[in-house]
Amino acid sequence: MPVNVLLILLVSGGVGFVSGLVGVGGGFIMTPALMFMGVPAPVAVATGASQIAATSFSGIMTQTRRKSVDWRMGMLLSTGGIVGSASGVWLFERLLALGQLDLIVSLLYLLLLASVGFLMLRESYHHWRGREAQGVSILRRPIKTVAHTLPFRLRFPRSGLYISVIPPLVLGFGIGALAAIMGIGGGFILIPAMIYLLRMPTNVVIGTSLFQVLITASLIVVLQSAATQTVDLVLAGLLMLGGVIGAQMGVRLGAGLKGETVRGVLGALLLAASAKFLWDLVVPPAERYVLGGGLW
Repeated sequence: MPVNVLLILLVSGGVGFVSGLVGVGGGFIMTPALMFMGVPAPVAVATGASQIAATSFSGIMTQTRRKSVDWRMGMLLSTGGIVGSASGVWLFERLLALGQLDLIVSLLYLLLLASVGFLMLRESYHHWRGREAQGVSILRRPIKTVAHTLPFRLRFPRSGLYISVIPPLVLGFGIGALAAIMGIGGGFILIPAMIYLLRMPTNVVIGTSLFQVLITASLIVVLQSAATQTVDLVLAGLLMLGGVIGAQMGVRLGAGLKGETVRGVLGALLLAASAKFLWDLVVPPAERYVLGGGLW
Protein backbone atom coordinates (compact mmCIF):
# COMPACT_ATOMS: atom_id res chain seq x y z
CA MET A 1 0.00 0.00 0.00
CA PRO A 2 1.21 3.58 -0.60
CA VAL A 3 2.06 5.64 2.47
CA ASN A 4 2.71 9.32 2.96
CA VAL A 5 6.40 9.59 3.84
CA LEU A 6 6.05 12.94 5.57
CA LEU A 7 3.12 11.66 7.64
CA ILE A 8 5.07 8.57 8.72
CA LEU A 9 8.08 10.68 9.69
CA LEU A 10 5.86 13.13 11.57
CA VAL A 11 4.05 10.40 13.50
CA SER A 12 7.19 8.40 14.29
CA GLY A 13 8.97 11.60 15.32
CA GLY A 14 6.07 12.51 17.58
CA VAL A 15 6.07 9.07 19.17
CA GLY A 16 9.82 9.27 19.65
CA PHE A 17 9.43 12.72 21.19
CA VAL A 18 6.85 11.42 23.67
CA SER A 19 9.09 8.44 24.40
CA GLY A 20 11.95 10.77 25.25
CA LEU A 21 9.71 12.83 27.52
CA VAL A 22 8.17 9.93 29.43
CA GLY A 23 11.05 7.44 29.26
CA VAL A 24 9.32 4.49 27.56
CA GLY A 25 9.93 2.74 24.26
CA GLY A 26 6.78 4.03 22.59
CA GLY A 27 5.79 0.81 20.84
CA PHE A 28 2.40 0.83 22.56
CA ILE A 29 1.77 4.18 20.83
CA MET A 30 3.44 3.57 17.47
CA THR A 31 1.72 0.30 16.59
CA PRO A 32 -1.82 1.62 17.15
CA ALA A 33 -0.91 4.79 15.23
CA LEU A 34 0.16 2.70 12.23
CA MET A 35 -3.06 0.70 12.41
CA PHE A 36 -5.12 3.91 12.52
CA MET A 37 -3.30 5.06 9.35
CA GLY A 38 -4.43 1.92 7.54
CA VAL A 39 -1.33 -0.24 7.87
CA PRO A 40 -2.44 -3.89 8.34
CA ALA A 41 -2.08 -5.11 11.91
CA PRO A 42 0.47 -7.87 11.09
CA VAL A 43 2.75 -5.38 9.34
CA ALA A 44 2.28 -2.73 12.05
CA VAL A 45 3.15 -5.19 14.83
CA ALA A 46 6.17 -6.77 13.12
CA THR A 47 7.62 -3.56 11.67
CA GLY A 48 7.08 -1.56 14.86
CA ALA A 49 9.66 -3.76 16.59
CA SER A 50 12.36 -2.25 14.36
CA GLN A 51 11.70 1.24 15.73
CA ILE A 52 11.76 -0.11 19.28
CA ALA A 53 15.15 -1.72 18.63
CA ALA A 54 16.55 1.51 17.17
CA THR A 55 15.39 3.75 20.01
CA SER A 56 16.54 1.21 22.61
CA PHE A 57 20.00 1.08 21.02
CA SER A 58 20.19 4.87 21.13
CA GLY A 59 19.24 4.86 24.80
CA ILE A 60 21.49 1.99 25.88
CA MET A 61 24.57 3.82 24.62
CA THR A 62 23.86 6.71 26.99
CA GLN A 63 23.06 4.39 29.90
CA THR A 64 26.27 2.43 29.33
CA ARG A 65 28.37 5.60 29.61
CA ARG A 66 26.60 6.34 32.89
CA LYS A 67 27.30 2.77 34.12
CA SER A 68 23.57 2.35 34.76
CA VAL A 69 23.16 -1.18 33.41
CA ASP A 70 23.08 -4.39 35.46
CA TRP A 71 24.45 -6.69 32.77
CA ARG A 72 23.89 -9.92 34.72
CA MET A 73 20.24 -9.09 35.35
CA GLY A 74 19.89 -7.91 31.75
CA MET A 75 21.22 -11.22 30.41
CA LEU A 76 18.82 -13.14 32.65
CA LEU A 77 15.83 -11.06 31.54
CA SER A 78 16.94 -11.39 27.92
CA THR A 79 17.15 -15.18 28.22
CA GLY A 80 13.52 -15.31 29.22
CA GLY A 81 12.72 -12.71 26.57
CA ILE A 82 14.30 -14.80 23.81
CA VAL A 83 12.17 -17.82 24.69
CA GLY A 84 9.08 -15.62 25.06
CA SER A 85 9.72 -13.91 21.71
CA ALA A 86 10.02 -17.23 19.89
CA SER A 87 6.79 -18.44 21.52
CA GLY A 88 5.04 -15.17 20.72
CA VAL A 89 6.09 -15.26 17.06
CA TRP A 90 4.82 -18.84 16.83
CA LEU A 91 1.43 -17.77 18.26
CA PHE A 92 1.46 -14.70 16.00
CA GLU A 93 1.91 -16.97 12.96
CA ARG A 94 -0.92 -19.27 14.06
CA LEU A 95 -3.36 -16.38 14.63
CA LEU A 96 -2.37 -14.88 11.27
CA ALA A 97 -3.08 -18.16 9.50
CA LEU A 98 -6.47 -18.43 11.24
CA GLY A 99 -7.40 -14.86 10.28
CA GLN A 100 -7.93 -13.80 13.92
CA LEU A 101 -4.82 -11.67 14.43
CA ASP A 102 -6.48 -8.28 13.87
CA LEU A 103 -9.21 -9.06 16.40
CA ILE A 104 -6.82 -10.33 19.08
CA VAL A 105 -4.42 -7.40 18.65
CA SER A 106 -7.28 -4.89 18.82
CA LEU A 107 -8.69 -6.46 21.99
CA LEU A 108 -5.28 -6.54 23.66
CA TYR A 109 -4.61 -2.90 22.80
CA LEU A 110 -8.07 -1.90 23.99
CA LEU A 111 -7.35 -3.40 27.42
CA LEU A 112 -3.72 -2.24 27.55
CA LEU A 113 -4.24 1.38 26.51
CA ALA A 114 -7.29 1.81 28.73
CA SER A 115 -5.45 0.40 31.77
CA VAL A 116 -2.21 2.35 31.27
CA GLY A 117 -4.07 5.55 30.41
CA PHE A 118 -6.22 5.29 33.53
CA LEU A 119 -3.20 4.70 35.78
CA MET A 120 -1.33 7.66 34.28
CA LEU A 121 -4.31 9.98 34.70
CA ARG A 122 -4.84 8.82 38.28
CA GLU A 123 -1.21 9.47 39.16
CA SER A 124 -1.38 12.96 37.65
CA TYR A 125 -4.65 13.65 39.46
CA HIS A 126 -3.12 12.69 42.81
CA HIS A 127 -0.18 14.96 42.12
CA TRP A 128 -2.42 17.89 41.19
CA ARG A 129 -4.42 17.33 44.40
CA GLY A 130 -1.20 17.44 46.41
CA ARG A 131 -1.19 13.74 47.32
CA GLU A 132 1.78 11.42 47.20
CA ALA A 133 1.39 8.52 44.80
CA GLN A 134 0.91 5.24 46.67
CA GLY A 135 3.73 3.57 44.79
CA VAL A 136 6.38 6.06 46.00
CA SER A 137 6.40 5.42 49.71
CA ILE A 138 6.81 1.67 49.31
CA LEU A 139 10.33 2.22 47.96
CA ARG A 140 11.42 3.59 51.31
CA ARG A 141 10.72 0.34 53.15
CA PRO A 142 13.00 -2.68 52.68
CA ILE A 143 10.19 -5.11 51.90
CA LYS A 144 11.07 -8.57 50.65
CA THR A 145 9.11 -10.02 47.77
CA VAL A 146 8.62 -13.48 46.31
CA ALA A 147 11.90 -13.04 44.42
CA HIS A 148 13.75 -13.17 47.75
CA THR A 149 12.10 -16.41 48.93
CA LEU A 150 12.13 -18.68 45.86
CA PRO A 151 15.00 -21.14 45.28
CA PHE A 152 17.88 -20.88 42.75
CA ARG A 153 19.13 -17.55 44.08
CA LEU A 154 21.89 -15.59 42.40
CA ARG A 155 23.84 -12.51 43.41
CA PHE A 156 23.59 -9.34 41.32
CA PRO A 157 26.44 -7.09 42.54
CA ARG A 158 25.50 -4.09 40.39
CA SER A 159 21.98 -4.01 41.87
CA GLY A 160 23.01 -5.24 45.31
CA LEU A 161 20.51 -8.10 45.18
CA TYR A 162 20.50 -11.77 46.12
CA ILE A 163 17.29 -13.13 44.61
CA SER A 164 15.91 -16.14 42.75
CA VAL A 165 16.45 -16.35 39.00
CA ILE A 166 12.88 -17.59 38.47
CA PRO A 167 11.01 -14.22 38.61
CA PRO A 168 13.40 -12.48 36.14
CA LEU A 169 13.12 -15.39 33.71
CA VAL A 170 9.32 -15.45 33.94
CA LEU A 171 9.14 -11.66 33.65
CA GLY A 172 11.39 -11.66 30.58
CA PHE A 173 9.34 -14.45 29.00
CA GLY A 174 6.07 -12.54 29.45
CA ILE A 175 7.51 -9.31 28.07
CA GLY A 176 8.98 -11.12 25.06
CA ALA A 177 5.69 -12.84 24.25
CA LEU A 178 3.70 -9.60 24.49
CA ALA A 179 6.28 -7.78 22.37
CA ALA A 180 6.01 -10.37 19.59
CA ILE A 181 2.20 -10.37 19.52
CA MET A 182 1.53 -6.65 20.08
CA GLY A 183 4.63 -4.88 18.76
CA ILE A 184 5.51 -3.23 22.07
CA GLY A 185 8.81 -2.90 23.87
CA GLY A 186 7.26 -3.61 27.25
CA GLY A 187 9.34 -1.07 29.16
CA PHE A 188 6.26 0.49 30.77
CA ILE A 189 5.51 -2.96 32.29
CA LEU A 190 9.08 -4.11 32.87
CA ILE A 191 10.30 -1.02 34.73
CA PRO A 192 7.63 -1.06 37.50
CA ALA A 193 8.04 -4.84 37.83
CA MET A 194 11.81 -4.49 38.27
CA ILE A 195 11.31 -1.84 40.96
CA TYR A 196 8.46 -3.36 42.96
CA LEU A 197 8.87 -7.09 42.31
CA LEU A 198 12.65 -7.50 42.01
CA ARG A 199 13.42 -4.49 44.26
CA MET A 200 16.12 -3.18 41.91
CA PRO A 201 17.53 0.31 42.60
CA THR A 202 16.12 2.94 40.30
CA ASN A 203 19.50 4.08 39.00
CA VAL A 204 19.99 0.82 37.05
CA VAL A 205 16.39 0.03 36.15
CA ILE A 206 16.07 2.04 32.92
CA GLY A 207 19.41 0.96 31.48
CA THR A 208 18.79 -2.71 32.28
CA SER A 209 15.29 -2.50 30.81
CA LEU A 210 16.63 -0.96 27.60
CA PHE A 211 19.14 -3.79 27.23
CA GLN A 212 16.42 -6.43 27.52
CA VAL A 213 14.13 -4.55 25.12
CA LEU A 214 16.96 -4.18 22.60
CA ILE A 215 17.71 -7.91 22.57
CA THR A 216 14.04 -8.91 22.42
CA ALA A 217 13.00 -6.40 19.74
CA SER A 218 15.97 -7.23 17.50
CA LEU A 219 15.17 -10.94 17.72
CA ILE A 220 11.50 -10.31 16.95
CA VAL A 221 12.37 -8.43 13.76
CA VAL A 222 14.49 -11.38 12.57
CA LEU A 223 11.92 -14.03 13.56
CA GLN A 224 8.98 -12.14 12.04
CA SER A 225 10.91 -11.65 8.80
CA ALA A 226 11.62 -15.36 8.55
CA ALA A 227 8.29 -16.74 9.79
CA THR A 228 5.62 -14.33 8.51
CA GLN A 229 7.36 -11.95 6.06
CA THR A 230 5.46 -9.03 7.60
CA VAL A 231 8.40 -6.66 8.18
CA ASP A 232 8.28 -3.76 5.73
CA LEU A 233 11.87 -2.53 5.29
CA VAL A 234 10.91 0.84 3.80
CA LEU A 235 8.43 1.54 6.58
CA ALA A 236 10.95 0.32 9.18
CA GLY A 237 13.59 2.74 7.90
CA LEU A 238 11.19 5.67 8.10
CA LEU A 239 10.09 4.71 11.62
CA MET A 240 13.65 4.39 12.86
CA LEU A 241 14.68 7.73 11.34
CA GLY A 242 11.76 9.68 12.77
CA GLY A 243 11.82 7.84 16.11
CA VAL A 244 15.50 8.42 16.85
CA ILE A 245 15.33 12.13 15.96
CA GLY A 246 12.15 12.64 17.98
CA ALA A 247 13.54 10.77 20.99
CA GLN A 248 16.64 12.95 21.14
CA MET A 249 14.48 16.09 21.03
CA GLY A 250 12.20 14.71 23.72
CA VAL A 251 15.08 13.93 26.06
CA ARG A 252 16.49 17.45 25.69
CA LEU A 253 13.20 19.30 26.08
CA GLY A 254 11.76 17.02 28.74
CA ALA A 255 14.16 18.20 31.42
CA GLY A 256 12.19 21.41 31.98
CA LEU A 257 8.74 19.81 32.12
CA LYS A 258 6.98 18.19 35.04
CA GLY A 259 6.73 14.44 34.59
CA GLU A 260 3.27 14.26 36.13
CA THR A 261 1.90 16.77 33.62
CA VAL A 262 3.38 14.91 30.66
CA ARG A 263 2.04 11.58 31.92
CA GLY A 264 -1.39 13.11 32.39
CA VAL A 265 -1.53 14.31 28.79
CA LEU A 266 -0.23 10.96 27.55
CA GLY A 267 -2.81 9.14 29.67
CA ALA A 268 -5.60 11.14 28.07
CA LEU A 269 -4.25 10.28 24.59
CA LEU A 270 -4.10 6.58 25.47
CA LEU A 271 -7.70 6.61 26.70
CA ALA A 272 -8.74 8.32 23.46
CA ALA A 273 -6.90 5.64 21.44
CA SER A 274 -8.60 2.86 23.45
CA ALA A 275 -11.96 4.48 22.68
CA LYS A 276 -11.04 4.38 18.98
CA PHE A 277 -10.28 0.65 19.23
CA LEU A 278 -13.59 0.08 21.01
CA TRP A 279 -15.43 2.02 18.30
CA ASP A 280 -13.81 -0.03 15.54
CA LEU A 281 -14.71 -3.27 17.31
CA VAL A 282 -18.36 -2.35 17.91
CA VAL A 283 -19.37 -0.30 14.86
CA PRO A 284 -19.67 -2.22 11.56
CA PRO A 285 -16.98 -1.14 9.04
CA ALA A 286 -17.88 0.77 5.89
CA GLU A 287 -16.14 -1.91 3.80
CA ARG A 288 -16.92 -5.50 4.69
CA TYR A 289 -14.00 -6.95 2.74
CA VAL A 290 -10.38 -5.75 2.63
CA LEU A 291 -7.75 -7.17 0.28
CA GLY A 292 -4.75 -8.39 2.26
CA GLY A 293 -2.43 -9.30 -0.58
CA GLY A 294 0.99 -10.63 0.31
CA LEU A 295 0.39 -11.23 4.04
CA TRP A 296 0.39 -14.97 3.58
